[in-house]
Amino acid sequence: MRVAQVKEFGGPDVLVPVELADPVAGAGEVVVGVDHIDTLFVQTQIRAGAFGEYFDVKPPYVPGGGVSGTVVATGPGVDGDVLAGRRVVAPVDPGSYASLAVVPVAHLSPVPGGVGLREAAALVHDGVTALALLDNTALKPGETVLITGASGGMGTLLVQLAHALGARVVGVARGPEKTALVRELGADHVIDAADPDWPRHARAELGEAGAELVLDGVGGQIGLAAFPLTADGGRFSAHGAPTGTGFAPVDPDEARRRGITLLGIGDVQLTPERRTALLDRVLAEAAAGRLRPVIGEAFPLERAAEAHAAIEGRGLVGKVLLST
Repeated sequence: MRVAQVKEFGGPDVLVPVELADPVAGAGEVVVGVDHIDTLFVQTQIRAGAFGEYFDVKPPYVPGGGVSGTVVATGPGVDGDVLAGRRVVAPVDPGSYASLAVVPVAHLSPVPGGVGLREAAALVHDGVTALALLDNTALKPGETVLITGASGGMGTLLVQLAHALGARVVGVARGPEKTALVRELGADHVIDAADPDWPRHARAELGEAGAELVLDGVGGQIGLAAFPLTADGGRFSAHGAPTGTGFAPVDPDEARRRGITLLGIGDVQLTPERRTALLDRVLAEAAAGRLRPVIGEAFPLERAAEAHAAIEGRGLVGKVLLST
């Protein structure tokens, strides 16, 4: 099978095409012929050598994330008559940057009619995490939510889901193209983070009370500037750090003083069972036309290095995928 393998820690060019032996399904597993592959910003950070204290990854390795595709083989104990040829999507870690992937049957979600395999791959991680965040933070109709990184793969889904829940959505994105997209997806107001004074503009839109919920998918100084915009007694979720400067360094004592509940990436570490249930839910939302993943570009698997460079360059709007 074809894979994209990280040969050593470093820049995007360390991600190279390699041929490996085809995998074989074990008991309770299937082999998926991969169509599209999910990418995540954290994969670029791990490739560069970051987060070694959290991820036990040593080169050479094939990055992990999620895939969509078709079941091409089944292992012992799996009903091939039912699953063979089925369109599916699943998390795969490690080894998702590949033309074939072995997946436990329990981790598979069928891709419903009306949803393409390309779109399903864009939802396998970001859609699941977005639903988990809204479940964990208990966003209610009529509440105001501030979403940083609103034009990213997950941010665009959060905007749509929060809008569908009946919340008032204020998005933060950078530049006219990205702010226009966030507005189109249902945000009631969009703040341009390219303006150094963006927190003041956000405060003017939110009012002195602030937002009952802040969903910070950016981290660093953007996240730190977003924290004061949280209403007293509200919720602040610091779940993203694509800036490379870490999660928003919020003062927990200040949060306690203001009665703000702090949530982090640890609150969206999901059991396989919950992940599968959430993936089924998000696919149903897409099939019903209530959720549209925004895909900036899909690079061929052999050009995975270019995909990583595009992710790090932040020029594309929405999700970056790989295709086989």
